[in-house]
Amino acid sequence: MAEPTYTIVTTMKNEGPFILEWIAYHRAIGFTNFVVFTNNCDDGTDKIIMRLEEMGLAHHVHNKLKAGQSPQRKALRRSQWNEVAQKSDWLMCADVDEFLMIRTGDGTMRDLMAAVGDVDAISFCWKLFGNGGRTTFEPGFVTDQFKWAAPEDKYPHFRASGMKTLMKNNEKFVRLRIHRPLIEKDAVDVAWVDAGGQPMPESYRDAKWSAHKDFSHEFARLHHYAVRSVDSFLVKRDRGRTNHVNGDQGMDYWQSMNSNFEYDDAIEARLPAARKLYDAYLADPELAALHQTACAWHADKIAELKTREGWDAFREDLIKTDPGARWRKRQRASAPTR
Repeated sequence: MAEPTYTIVTTMKNEGPFILEWIAYHRAIGFTNFVVFTNNCDDGTDKIIMRLEEMGLAHHVHNKLKAGQSPQRKALRRSQWNEVAQKSDWLMCADVDEFLMIRTGDGTMRDLMAAVGDVDAISFCWKLFGNGGRTTFEPGFVTDQFKWAAPEDKYPHFRASGMKTLMKNNEKFVRLRIHRPLIEKDAVDVAWVDAGGQPMPESYRDAKWSAHKDFSHEFARLHHYAVRSVDSFLVKRDRGRTNHVNGDQGMDYWQSMNSNFEYDDAIEARLPAARKLYDAYLADPELAALHQTACAWHADKIAELKTREGWDAFREDLIKTDPGARWRKRQRASAPTR
């Protein structure tokens, strides 16, 4: 019997420095394809995905948008007619700053599915990772640079309890949505569980996007590197939001998503396999050149943003607003940042 296929559907704009790590990591744990919708890229993100498509590692779609449209919502609707997505056994919406950390077995999709059993959908709750005191952008693995996170069983802000869902591509679901699938109105026996294999409450059938109070993280957690460094956050703010397009990713977003209260390096066990694939990707001269161009563009963009009126002051305010700074200082002896 053939192994099931797992596809991530995502949107990207100016995420070039971070793509190869994300692809390598998720391929290493068992994802088989990535359908990437891009729009208005300046750093070559679209070119990186197109080169990955030529190498058989991803699938690129140009996400044409009208003014005010949500790139993410539009892409997920279009994925209903995307041949690559619809051929997959399982689908998940995840962003390039989200990494699925499987906590059972050897950390692969096969181990996860063995743990939860025969189900139709599995939801994973975010674990927010903050900037950990890092100010400047440094090329390299995000998962290796940022180790300070939200507490394991507490949500400092309501946004911290957000979840994403892996759904079986079957008749029980209408389509993939950002946080959870849209369930067919007349579907019965929908086996939807949390990341500990517990059935999701009936109240989730029609709505809700975040974890409930008894949500289990036993088998997996979705590590969410929503802010990265202070300087990279400037680029994220300038790029704009992929869903709430009219919202500013400013201080309110930084304060709610920059969580630095607990040191968590569990993902290190998954990185050797990811690095092996990452190095293989960079062995391709064309892909390596595109990656380097994106990193250079990112650094140049940071420098340009600092010259804009008000942005340097905004940057200083970000540095001063560091949830968990005192906690990190107390814990530094036993778990130093890198």
